[in-house]
Amino acid sequence: MPITNDKVNVRLKPDWLKIKLHDTEGFAEVAKIVEKYRLHTICGSGQCPNKAECWSRRTATFMILGDVCTRSCKFCATASGRPLPVDNSEPENVARSIALMGLRHAVITSVTRDDLPDGGAQFWANTVRAVRKSNPDTTIEVLIPDLDGRGELLDIVLDSAPDIVGHNIETVERLTPLVRSRAKYHTSLQTLEYIARSGATAKSGIMVGLGETQDEVVQTLRDLADVGVSIVTLGQYLRPTLRHYPVAEYIHPDTFEWYKQQAYSLGFKYVASAPLVRSSYMAEQALGCCAPKK
Repeated sequence: MPITNDKVNVRLKPDWLKIKLHDTEGFAEVAKIVEKYRLHTICGSGQCPNKAECWSRRTATFMILGDVCTRSCKFCATASGRPLPVDNSEPENVARSIALMGLRHAVITSVTRDDLPDGGAQFWANTVRAVRKSNPDTTIEVLIPDLDGRGELLDIVLDSAPDIVGHNIETVERLTPLVRSRAKYHTSLQTLEYIARSGATAKSGIMVGLGETQDEVVQTLRDLADVGVSIVTLGQYLRPTLRHYPVAEYIHPDTFEWYKQQAYSLGFKYVASAPLVRSSYMAEQALGCCAPKK
């Protein structure tokens, strides 16, 4: 994508987007574990603004199936291109790292692997089972690609019994072709509906500030509620580099609060909506109202 200017002044971010840096013992310990076991995290690959805070709390969102995505969405900082072969030691390394961090709730995501015949579904299942075996008391949340909405592939992941299964719809229907690569709005809805109908707790996330209208955001929330999504997150889009899609607007916290109330009125069980919210940020807080049945 050619370099273009943001529609807002990226150098003058509002006060509500300022973050506090953390330099704690917990941050150093997480960094050491990630390096020791050659792990990838969306915290780093996705340039998450909450990385310092989360790592200081001794938590991280693990990213499996490598760090190169076969899709090239215009909002995402993760590298895209031709991935390396999968690392078969990764499931055990993730499981061991979760044990070392003592996580009560573990969040795992991945790059999209359209190059693999099953999209990485079996690798996903292997990872969930490895984490469960080593961490029987830890709840497991996965944030998966759409797997092209194919039920037989989604079943492979679902049969490994993660507690919460997320797939991000990312943006409103009108903007989807502009910012997402290959992914389709209705394929995401189909994927989420399949997850919900399986009996799993379904979760999704939306970025705002890409040029959508409030009515479009509410319609997206309505679409997610209609297919059975229980948990939804809304956060401000922040442009990773000048080659990524420009920011159209910095959304005020009051609007995020309004979105939260709209979402609850549609029947969602848990809503996280604030400028710095990301799909995995403080994810364990949803367990109080969406706790998986054991």
